[in-house]
Amino acid sequence: MTRTEAYLILNALRLVGPVRVRKLREVLGGVEGIVGMASSKLAGVEGVGQAVAESIRGWEKSFDLGAELKRISELKLKVVDCEDLLYPPLLREIHDPPMVLYYRGNIETVRGACLGIVGTREATGYGIELAKKLGYQLAYAGIGVVSGLARGIDTAAHQGALAAKGRTAGVLGCSMDQMYPAENRSLADKMVEEGGCVMGEFCLGTAPDRQTFPMRNRIVSGLSKGVLVIEAARASGAMITAKQALEQGRQVFAVPGRIDHPQSGGCHQLLKEGARLVESVEDVLAEFEFLIPRGEMPVPVAPKGNLGEEEKKVLEGLGREEMHMDVLTRKCGLPSPVVSATLLKLELKHRVRQMPGKYFTRID
Repeated sequence: MTRTEAYLILNALRLVGPVRVRKLREVLGGVEGIVGMASSKLAGVEGVGQAVAESIRGWEKSFDLGAELKRISELKLKVVDCEDLLYPPLLREIHDPPMVLYYRGNIETVRGACLGIVGTREATGYGIELAKKLGYQLAYAGIGVVSGLARGIDTAAHQGALAAKGRTAGVLGCSMDQMYPAENRSLADKMVEEGGCVMGEFCLGTAPDRQTFPMRNRIVSGLSKGVLVIEAARASGAMITAKQALEQGRQVFAVPGRIDHPQSGGCHQLLKEGARLVESVEDVLAEFEFLIPRGEMPVPVAPKGNLGEEEKKVLEGLGREEMHMDVLTRKCGLPSPVVSATLLKLELKHRVRQMPGKYFTRID
């Protein structure tokens, strides 16, 4: 049995967990021997107990390792354990790092400087556009964007990073064969195709539930130097992520919103408690100069003056009059997500300006 296979077994046992496994390793040695050890010896380790020991000793009753390895191969997944050199070093520093990460794509995506971007699934137009814009600008500046591939703010942040052709990684709140929400499967595929990564810690066949999402959130913050919250209610998953980030010693950033909107309550609470106020990407980048050791700060890619074919087509369709995005989409004959991403690129290149109500106008 390999070390990674032993970790897959321990990861699948609900009573065990990464903190207990770390304790077992400290006392008994490598994980390869732990899975076959007598329950009496396992139970003698402080914090383990008889129930956990018997769960480990009888792991074959609840977990089919052969079937798991076969399914991993069929799905073309990769697995890295917490002792592997490929395992993200920043994640290894948290109190309860995942024993294994199942992933698709390039796990090196999360080795450089990254920022977690999180927020509500019920985002407003303001929140969506801001998440796209900040995701784009951060990725363009060389900062990796990490989020949870959920609806709303998460999706917009990933889309912005992809539009900038930057680094982005998604962490699932379920196993890699479940994909929640299902409509983001194409987004996940796009992230992998563009050199990013999609990952999760749960053994295959694990559906999302109230426990898996908070577990996912600690990975989002654990992979990141800081977490940016865009639109979050006071009682929300994004606030759990922010709390976990603080416990992990990460910087928390928050974007203010309307004082009469419930989705602004969490961000305003964080700001009152000392989170860094973000009005533009410069607020994040300025803080990153202190968070990242000298010499490791990513260098922004030089702006490209030339326009791509889609950018030229959208500018031509826009003409010289203010135009609603829906009208522009019909006029260009391009898919709506492509037009939205292209307008964001043009806005950041100072070629178009967004007006209230999703109207756009050319600047030049």
